[in-house]
Amino acid sequence: MNAEERFWNATVDELTNGYVYDDLNDAYVCLLCNEGFEDGIIYPIDGTLYEAKKAVKRHIEDAHTSVFNYLIRLDKKYTGLSVHQKEILDYFKKGFSDKEIAEAQGGGSPSTIRNHRFKLKEKEKQAKVFLTLMKLLHKSSDKKSDNKFIHFHKGAKMVDDRYAITEEEKNKVLSTYFKQGLDGELDTFPSKEKRKIIVLQNIINRFEHERVYSEKEVNAILKGIYSDYVTIRRYLIEYGFMNRSRDCTEYWVKG
Repeated sequence: MNAEERFWNATVDELTNGYVYDDLNDAYVCLLCNEGFEDGIIYPIDGTLYEAKKAVKRHIEDAHTSVFNYLIRLDKKYTGLSVHQKEILDYFKKGFSDKEIAEAQGGGSPSTIRNHRFKLKEKEKQAKVFLTLMKLLHKSSDKKSDNKFIHFHKGAKMVDDRYAITEEEKNKVLSTYFKQGLDGELDTFPSKEKRKIIVLQNIINRFEHERVYSEKEVNAILKGIYSDYVTIRRYLIEYGFMNRSRDCTEYWVKG
């Protein structure tokens, strides 16, 4: 399971913790960056020895500050929250009173902040009902795995019907364009947007999360996939699969 699938398949409790236990690899895996900590191994961090479970918690604090800090900065298409709502939630998390928040935002009315607090509580109730409905729906009518939609990457830009891709569609496209197998070369680069996304999703799996690549290293990997590696590299950036530094010397998977 790749990082995107692990993140979106996580339960609410697992997302709250920021990590999951990977039974296959006997490891605790950070949901925010996919770094793993193998059970039974002792990890030295800043002069202290940690078992795997405590090590992943310490990692989240050091690398991401907190799960709340990471999630609140996700794009609106993932949170459904406006910039102002995120600011309000951040103040609530820090323990600010309604009066303090109103003053911090330019001297507004505490009653306005209380109204925001009420609306967010209503949104929480609606979210619980919606999650329950979707869980019941999956149990009763979405048993065929081929009809399930694939998860799109967290760096996806302009999410629209191009990302409405089922497992069946994905498998057909991959078998068409990667005739030598998923780890083989790309036969041709598709012109249709939805197919591009599917192909790029497969290509990005050739790169490691949390590793910074030079342009030369990126080119070397892509050359083994497709002759026009420059086009592939450009689309990986354009579609939000990768980030790069301003001087184009460093590249990394967008998480």
